[in-house]
Amino acid sequence: MLHLKLATDPRWVNIVEKNIEEILTDHAWCEQKAATNAITIITLNSEYPDLVTDLLLLAQEELEHFQMVHNIIKKRGYTLGRERKDSYVNELYKFMNKGGSRLQSMVDRLLFSAMIEARSCERFKLLSKELKDPELSKFYHDLMISEAGHYTTFIGFARKYGQDIDVDQRWQELVEFEAEVIKNYGKEETIHG
Repeated sequence: MLHLKLATDPRWVNIVEKNIEEILTDHAWCEQKAATNAITIITLNSEYPDLVTDLLLLAQEELEHFQMVHNIIKKRGYTLGRERKDSYVNELYKFMNKGGSRLQSMVDRLLFSAMIEARSCERFKLLSKELKDPELSKFYHDLMISEAGHYTTFIGFARKYGQDIDVDQRWQELVEFEAEVIKNYGKEETIHG
């Protein structure tokens, strides 16, 4: 369903398990950034009422996820660390068309967002299956389902409003680009790292 070209090496979970506090802090900030991204898309494309409505709900859900991760951090006696830079997302951002039409920019932003959700979903699935911690395993299973819904929302709006753009071709180009980017990741205890 997610159409990712390169799967995460399952050994990444071994890295994650060595520093649960770090993965939780990174994850919390990923959720905050996802909420901010949805709000940015709304701000730039407020003339689409259905997009605004659905992305407001998505942003709220991302903030709820941020709170859920923060609650786990507190429950375990950890402290939410400082915001983390997400090099994967920054590299993926380079794919976006900066000089195209407003519509092209919107479609690219939606596809960029769908890709991040797809990779997060794939990583959460791996965590849900491979983590030895039952609480976190269930937590990531539940979030995996949510991320899949977010992926569908973003790609659905790209297809709906990108009628004059070959959205499927652009998506395939992004899938190829992401496959090259992700080859450099999977070595750190971060959601995308």
